[in-house]
Amino acid sequence: MPLPDDLDRTGLLAEAKGGDNAPALSVSELSGALKRTVETAFGHVRVRGEISGWKRHGSGHCYFTLKDENACIDAVIWKGQAASLAFRPEDGAEVICTGKLTTYAGRSKYQIVVTRMELAGEGALMALLDRRRRALAAEGLFDEARKRRLPFLPRLIGVVTSPTGAVIRDILHRLEHRCPTRVMVWPVPVQGEGSADKIAAAIRGFANMDPRPDLLIVARGGGSIEDLWAFNEEAVVRAAAESPIPLISAVGHETDTTLIDFASDRRAPTPTAAAEMAVPVRAELAGMLAEAQHRMASTMDRTWARLGERLDLAAQRWPEAANLFAPFSQRIDELGDRLPRGLVQRTAHARADHAEVAPRLQPRLLTDRIARGHEKLLSLWRLAELAHPERPLQRGFVRVTDRAGKTLVHAADARAAGAIDLHFADGRVAAQVGDLVGPKAFRPARRVERKPSNPYLPGQADLFGDED
Repeated sequence: MPLPDDLDRTGLLAEAKGGDNAPALSVSELSGALKRTVETAFGHVRVRGEISGWKRHGSGHCYFTLKDENACIDAVIWKGQAASLAFRPEDGAEVICTGKLTTYAGRSKYQIVVTRMELAGEGALMALLDRRRRALAAEGLFDEARKRRLPFLPRLIGVVTSPTGAVIRDILHRLEHRCPTRVMVWPVPVQGEGSADKIAAAIRGFANMDPRPDLLIVARGGGSIEDLWAFNEEAVVRAAAESPIPLISAVGHETDTTLIDFASDRRAPTPTAAAEMAVPVRAELAGMLAEAQHRMASTMDRTWARLGERLDLAAQRWPEAANLFAPFSQRIDELGDRLPRGLVQRTAHARADHAEVAPRLQPRLLTDRIARGHEKLLSLWRLAELAHPERPLQRGFVRVTDRAGKTLVHAADARAAGAIDLHFADGRVAAQVGDLVGPKAFRPARRVERKPSNPYLPGQADLFGDED
């Protein structure tokens, strides 16, 4: 249906005009064209700037911004390139990034994909080093109070260094010359990609070993600041500061300084000097021991001489032995004279006491007491025989017990027990309790009154009978 002319003239609808032969592009088509144009024109670029907003994502990719005084550009380093960086980037570092420009259509922005990152000259490197040093020092990692004394004579020394360089040979040769000691080497690369993480892992690994070294030496030969940069990395510095084992850093030559030197317990100017710090000279120890032994012998001789002199002086002030013991000798003589007289007097008193009590000591008194005791004992024995529970069995009585041996005195107890034992004078008979019915049923016996024959229990018949 054609539109009215007035509506067609409002300009609301897009229409082709004379000389305009370019079709309208979609947003995706325009973004793709921009992407191709940018990547073609800037397929390889090197950009110098300062790192800002550095962030490592959980995926391993790194995102940051490169900036200068007037402009900034977003940048990304994919996971593969980030793992091969020679140093650990951080905010404020001035770097030169190599890569290519690309666009990100989802946000209508462009960014540089970095394939290589380098510090922008030695000045930038020193600025980064100084900034890192001040940050770690503010945390207290370099405080002198944290540093520990080295052991005097370590039994086992751990060395973190390259296994192929001259450093380990110099250390072993110096230790052998001064004082032979057990050495354990943890081989690591001392420069290049990933070296810092391996050095830090070695320092922490020695702390978890059994037996654990008494001392650690982290060593490397001389080189440029770039060659020694692994020992400036934060991971290495923190591992050295946290090490429970005293640590000597021997990185580079005497003029070289790295951040591990500030965190270690002792800094050696060279690896050879580190070996000299680690152990004393054995010959010097032997000389010190010999000197100490000589001094001890001399001291003992002088001490004994002084003690002898003091003893002689004291002996001269003592009184003569005869005068010292004379009072005691006199006292002994007096006691010796008094002893015979005392014995004679004591014997006389004893005889008088004996003569006084002798008439009262008659054998008949003791004999009568023994006879009375004997008669009382016989009476008690006869009474015990009469009270014995087995005595009535000899006159026809029976003692009834259950199978456990408990005496039963009631018929109800016997019926409850069922199986009983009848004890006679000449033995035991097992029986079974049952109720009789009919003409043979049990009839209680007629009670016969008898006069009590036991004067001790009135109303109780005598079960034992007359005794002959």
